Amino acid sequence: MLNRRDAVSRIAMLVGGVFSAPTLFAMEAKKAGIVAEAGTFTLTESQRKIVAAVAEHIIPKTSTAGAIEAGVPPFIEMMLNDCYKKPEHVSFKKGVDNLAKAKFLDQSHDGQVAMLTLLEADTKELMKSYSASKVKVGDNVDKDVLEGAGGVPFWRVMKELTLLGYYTSEKGIEGSFEYHPVPGKFEVISNMKPDQKSFVY
Repeated sequence: MLNRRDAVSRIAMLVGGVFSAPTLFAMEAKKAGIVAEAGTFTLTESQRKIVAAVAEHIIPKTSTAGAIEAGVPPFIEMMLNDCYKKPEHVSFKKGVDNLAKAKFLDQSHDGQVAMLTLLEADTKELMKSYSASKVKVGDNVDKDVLEGAGGVPFWRVMKELTLLGYYTSEKGIEGSFEYHPVPGKFEVISNMKPDQKSFVY
């Protein structure tokens, strides 16, 4: 079965190979049962609708469950409330409010995608000012993280938590991986068939 350390490493690769420091610390805090600033972060119903719509654009429903069906939007709010600190609370709400001001939910599907594409490009430029460092996340295991002032931008936290929530959910794992418990040694499959799922070990 895929263990937590492997899952975190694979999800990190999906977001560019490096987690932002607050996300990595949040995952460690959640594992240890540490609550950062419990009860200080909540979203309004209109903000939740925006978060759900954005998450569904990141992982849309196809033949497998999308982000909404996998329970990602409530996971995002729970993680921010339980494990993140005020800078990310502020930056996340600012990002959601900016989308609300731009009437994100009133846009067509293509219009929403265009807005998120621009947001991604702006965030990539902003993240260039963040510095990479290493933090210890286990016995003899270091992870690369990104740190910067003023909280991690909304889009980066949104993307990280969407992927983290999806690929640690039952529906996300079932939809993306196959599990075949076979006794014996591990052998790498070098020739994947078209549309064949990855395997969870």
